[in-house]
Amino acid sequence: MSAKLKILVILILSIFATAIAGVYLNNRQQNALITNSTKPQQHSAAVAAAQEIVTNPERAEYKTIPLDTIKSVLQGTDPAALALDAFDNSEAEQGRRKVEVYYPQPNQALVTIVETDDSGNTEVGSVKYRVELTSFGRSLLASSPPLWQIVWAGSQEKCFSNQGQQNLVKVICQ
Repeated sequence: MSAKLKILVILILSIFATAIAGVYLNNRQQNALITNSTKPQQHSAAVAAAQEIVTNPERAEYKTIPLDTIKSVLQGTDPAALALDAFDNSEAEQGRRKVEVYYPQPNQALVTIVETDDSGNTEVGSVKYRVELTSFGRSLLASSPPLWQIVWAGSQEKCFSNQGQQNLVKVICQ
């Protein structure tokens, strides 16, 4: 057999082997997707929530806010402004608002917003929001500020109930 014929046979065999391996892997991935999609959605959501709390124990104290319910933009250059826009509440004008930004890692930002109601019209004494952001690059130039994206948001409420005129007693929010 000539050298050209040997090379041609090896080339055809390698193409055939690659095609068979591709079909095998593709079928295997489809089978894995089918078996995973048959699990109940509630079970997988509960497992995801439990894993989220294990990896981020600070989130356990907050009620998760789905990001698709936030009506503002989720990306920008200022983490504090993004978080404030996400929870822009005209009723907060009556009370006080405290904003803190913390950078646990260079590509992560944590914003906490505490809104305190001073009007006395509601049983909710204060609402605390936690917004987690991650950076994903820069806008145009290397010297421009990093772009941030909201990746998780949550809230917690501290409720108070009036008992007479003198004391406020903390109660559990429903």
